[in-house]
Amino acid sequence: MEETADLLPESLQPTNEPFDVASKKLSCGQITNEEDESLNKKNKCCSDIVSDSNYKTGLNCHQEDQRRTRLVASIVEVETSSSHDGPTRRTIDLGHGSDLIYIQRFLPFQKSWTFFDYLDKHIPWTRPTIRVFGRSCLQPRDTCYVASSGLTPLVYSGYRPDAYSWDDFPPLKDILDAICEALPGSRFNSLLLNRYKGATDYVGWHADDEKLYGPTPEIASLSLGCERDFVLKKKKLQDSSREKRGDGGPAKKRLKKSSGEEDQHSFALKHGSLLVMRGYTQRDWIHSVPKRAKAEGTRINLTFRLVL
Repeated sequence: MEETADLLPESLQPTNEPFDVASKKLSCGQITNEEDESLNKKNKCCSDIVSDSNYKTGLNCHQEDQRRTRLVASIVEVETSSSHDGPTRRTIDLGHGSDLIYIQRFLPFQKSWTFFDYLDKHIPWTRPTIRVFGRSCLQPRDTCYVASSGLTPLVYSGYRPDAYSWDDFPPLKDILDAICEALPGSRFNSLLLNRYKGATDYVGWHADDEKLYGPTPEIASLSLGCERDFVLKKKKLQDSSREKRGDGGPAKKRLKKSSGEEDQHSFALKHGSLLVMRGYTQRDWIHSVPKRAKAEGTRINLTFRLVL
């Protein structure tokens, strides 16, 4: 395979530096060039105000310098505080051992577009033929699979994708490190990428409940590009006892579908956002990314999982 490192933008070239989510690579709180320019304008404005005040009140140069220093320091403190606030983390308890984490601005806006452009151009996307309800059809989205060596192969809907190495696409390792930094104790060794090229690309109702992920998989989903709806719906479960389950989890009869809004959740997954599904979410819920007439742009989704 052609080496991809030479094709990377300079900011994404692999280095030997340890990853730091607060560093230049993936900082969620940097002061951007626009903010820096705005800050300089504010500083100049404050300087003019101080000079004018000095002219009118007869303050000496020493007093003016002290006042200017205090004003500029105050502006820097406000700008730094607002721009360095970490991304907001929202946790949704779905009940019975299932929950979600949603971080709307997980990656900085421009860094997210840098990753999007790289993945859109350099990932070897394919649109495979799959089987749904016994019929063959073209999968309504592009895909690519990346995994560590020696793992159990992934098979879904009759399709077994070839696994690329993490070393084939170095920026993916940077994203993986950032996610692990944000989710202490979490581990991921596989990644399924999906590209939705327009309004008619979608993924139907399903659960990522393959046995190779275990009974309580943690799935971290990063969205880049066009905003799309992500819908989560409780499964319609039949009564059964804990003994019949045999996995030590809560009895299904406690999860019998009831009426109300709590049985369905919808999220508008924004550019650079991270959604994490945990616990028994794959056992008790199904999810989809439906068609949307207004979704004219391309969305790239990265779903990180741990193959046991």
